[in-house]
Amino acid sequence: MNKTILIVDDSYSIRESISFFLTESGFKIIKAEDGKDALLKLDGKKIDLIITDLHMPNMNGIELIRNVRKLEGYMRIPILLLTTETLHEKKLEAKKAGATGWLNKPFEKQKLYSVINKVLR
Repeated sequence: MNKTILIVDDSYSIRESISFFLTESGFKIIKAEDGKDALLKLDGKKIDLIITDLHMPNMNGIELIRNVRKLEGYMRIPILLLTTETLHEKKLEAKKAGATGWLNKPFEKQKLYSVINKVLR
């Protein structure tokens, strides 16, 4: 695949399980534990997709999306929100901030892979 995905989640187990699955599928993975950590990873590296949690300490997923959309070189990168949140208002807020898509936890591996392939075309 040769595509790089930044996984942002404050849960170590979620980061590792997504990373494991996507590495098996041929993706290169970069991991961050919250939005602030993720912004530090956006240092000129080529990143093809960001998958972020919504609820995190220091900087949540929506704040991260807003910040990424301001960064030259990253403003058009696809961003998927992966969360347990189901409120329609949060989905609208994420879309307005610039989220490309939304997936609910727990997720099925095949569904995640399918969505990733759609946004990386």
